[in-house]
Amino acid sequence: MENVYKTMRNIGAANIAIGIIMIVTGLSTGILAIVTGANLLKKKSQLTF
Repeated sequence: MENVYKTMRNIGAANIAIGIIMIVTGLSTGILAIVTGANLLKKKSQLTF
């Protein structure tokens, strides 16, 4: 039984670590998307197709 609890503890810790990494990655990607979109809107008059 003790092996089961140790395995569950390790898996739980890994899930928490993966969740934190995913939050940080998502947040930084969102910030980059907002910044680049704002730059495009700011330079809208300079863009020609």
